[in-house]
Amino acid sequence: MNISEIGKFALLDRLNTGFEARQQSTVKAFDDAAVIATSDKQKQICSVILLEGIHFNLVYTPVKHLGYKAVAHAVSKIVAMNALPQQILVAVGVSMRFDVLDVEALYEGIRAACSEYGIDLVENNLTASLTGMTISVTAVGEASADSLCYKSGAKVNDLVCISGSLGAAYMGLQVLERERRIFESNHTQPKLEGYDYILQKQLRPQARLDMLKTFEDNGIKPSSMTNIVDGLASDILHICKQSETGVRLYIEKIPIASETFEVCEEMNFDAVTAALNGGDDFELLFTLPVTEYEAIKSLSGFEIIGYITDASQGAYLITPEGNELKIKAQGWTSVTE
Repeated sequence: MNISEIGKFALLDRLNTGFEARQQSTVKAFDDAAVIATSDKQKQICSVILLEGIHFNLVYTPVKHLGYKAVAHAVSKIVAMNALPQQILVAVGVSMRFDVLDVEALYEGIRAACSEYGIDLVENNLTASLTGMTISVTAVGEASADSLCYKSGAKVNDLVCISGSLGAAYMGLQVLERERRIFESNHTQPKLEGYDYILQKQLRPQARLDMLKTFEDNGIKPSSMTNIVDGLASDILHICKQSETGVRLYIEKIPIASETFEVCEEMNFDAVTAALNGGDDFELLFTLPVTEYEAIKSLSGFEIIGYITDASQGAYLITPEGNELKIKAQGWTSVTE
């Protein structure tokens, strides 16, 4: 069915169905503007926008996964503030090449993410686009002022930690791009068996909402925190810049999954480079006061990979041999660059 057959507003009515209010602060949804009750806590608001051909390729990205990933991306930014996500606002642009089923599939992914993260869709907009698909997600979160974490809070001697493994999302993208090129050249069916882990990390990544419970249950408050979107190198330098510090990261401590190592070896790609510059991991990068070491050393779910130094000492990687390599922010390269 073409979208023009039922019209924008009838389609929006269909898409809005099934989004239940899970937050007490959600007063009114799907009006001219959403109404969210305020409290003595502080609200956090952030937006992400994903553009076809820049941030995703629909040749190998299921539209349902795209909807989920867009929400996870926005939610991850709220979580990186040590705040609980509560509501999202969505705006989607679609061209004539998409039909009703395509858009409904996108919203199946959005709906699944809302259910998994316990958040509410409170505003929804759909518009025509001359080319491709665009999806924008604005997330709203809440936290008390004394629990919020900023990139600017790192202190000298703080421990640098990561919530999970790195590089898998980037290598998942490399596999998908390789198979796309092979298919376009000789129409050979893609061979994706055995790549489940890295493909899931690329196509359906998880926002680390679970880490907030780990922090709360163990009385931990990071001194600084961000989410890894552009790669470890870029994101640790963001913390150093805003905190006016330096850093030392140990290469052998950077968590890289065995599945990622295997694909890197297969594709003749350096796994550490993928971890440092790949991006799209959505893991949390955070610092903790060194006084917390005894309390956290037995905890699972994150790894200590280095420590914060004085700004005058710069930002460096330490090799297993003890050599220092200056950290350079190359960042994530999109599929079209």
